[in-house]
Amino acid sequence: MQYHSTRGLFPEVDSAQAVLNGLATDGGLYLPAQIPDFCWEECVKSDTLSMAEMLLSAFLPDIPDMGALVKKAYTGKFETEDLTPTVPAGEFYVLELFRGPTSAFKDVALSMLPQLMTAARAVKGEKEDILILTATSGDTGKAALEGFKDVDGIRICVFYPHGGVSDVQRRQMVSQEGKNVTVCAVRGNFDDAQTGVKNIFTAAREQNLPLNLSSANSINIGRLVPQVTYYFKAYRDILDAGKIQMGEEVNFSVPTGNFGDILAGYLAKRLGLPVGKLICASNANNVLTDFIQTGVYDRRRTLYKTESPSMDILVSSNLERLLYLMSDDCNLVAKLMNDLNSQGHYQVPEALLEEIQRQFWAGWCDDARGAETIAKVWKENGYLCDTHTASGWAVAQDYVNQTGDDRPMIVLSTASPYKFPAAVLSAIGETANGDEFDQLEQLNAVTGVAIPKNLAALRTKPELHKSVIDKDKMLDFVLAL
Repeated sequence: MQYHSTRGLFPEVDSAQAVLNGLATDGGLYLPAQIPDFCWEECVKSDTLSMAEMLLSAFLPDIPDMGALVKKAYTGKFETEDLTPTVPAGEFYVLELFRGPTSAFKDVALSMLPQLMTAARAVKGEKEDILILTATSGDTGKAALEGFKDVDGIRICVFYPHGGVSDVQRRQMVSQEGKNVTVCAVRGNFDDAQTGVKNIFTAAREQNLPLNLSSANSINIGRLVPQVTYYFKAYRDILDAGKIQMGEEVNFSVPTGNFGDILAGYLAKRLGLPVGKLICASNANNVLTDFIQTGVYDRRRTLYKTESPSMDILVSSNLERLLYLMSDDCNLVAKLMNDLNSQGHYQVPEALLEEIQRQFWAGWCDDARGAETIAKVWKENGYLCDTHTASGWAVAQDYVNQTGDDRPMIVLSTASPYKFPAAVLSAIGETANGDEFDQLEQLNAVTGVAIPKNLAALRTKPELHKSVIDKDKMLDFVLAL
């Protein structure tokens, strides 16, 4: 299968090369030349690993032995064999994406990406070591580090915003073991780190630097495609529960900052899965809400540090893919991205906005309402959710109240509440005591919800990565590795 850039300026590559490259050479993002033909009904009837195999094979047919890769990626690494359970909670369903090795939704994709990349290296005869560069707003970093730890032929360097992640998230990263891993804090916010990584890719190409780069962010198609699986899995869960009949539509509410998680839902819909409305939930950094409501994307605003730090983002990379998928116009996408880079904003044509609004709905939730939502869901339904999931729940409620849409609603839960114990304790009326590891135990004592084993073990792990740099020193740091 051939892949091209959303900006259309360079030749197409096959799916294996797209995974290896990560970012297209013109700065755009890879997409297949056409959405593959797919039998969604057959996929829904399959077990979870077979779903993953079918979906990955459809999008990445140039990578062989997909079934074996899927089994190696997932077997024994998640709390449940079906990876991502869907559970009822009051009027909604919650798709639990945090049952993997780092307690965040990124595990689904970043358990799979190292297998895809290793296989793609073999297919393309790649001999030179690959350096994975990744910026994280909290969860991608640890999941990528864990996935690529000690993988032959691949090194990984993760940048995170200094002071911009929870202490649990930071400790997960800086305690990471592995002979091929590096972690570095950047003085700035996530957008600074993400822009810095993109600039390193550009510099490597334009200056012919001795770097063989790829990415583990969702700009890499090999990271994005595995996320499609859990939309199919959630649909089957409520089908098996007798809540819908085959072919009936369901809605999904997705807390998102970089737009990758919700874009996976749109790809599922393009493959035929009966998805009704995709609801884009933001925190106080509501640039996506404003865009979906008005057609104007404007990053010229304050970036707020919130209790849901993985959504503290103003430049949503994967939105570029949606613009192309809905417009089929690489020249338009290239112009819009140039406007964003040079002017800080862009506006889409009215016809494109209308199409976006047919498929998506958007809202946002600040910290105060997020805390109220955590308390309400716990008190009324006995379900403990994290700060990001609270945004998804609150915005889903807004959507139902404003539209009256009564199709089943699935809220994506993107992280364990134990990754943000102080905020969750405060929300349910408790005073958080001690450090975050004391707070893990306190939250467990108050709620009875089990602490994920990987988080409980963090307290005794030494900090191995202590680098902190200015954002304009990222290239120098990489060249010195």
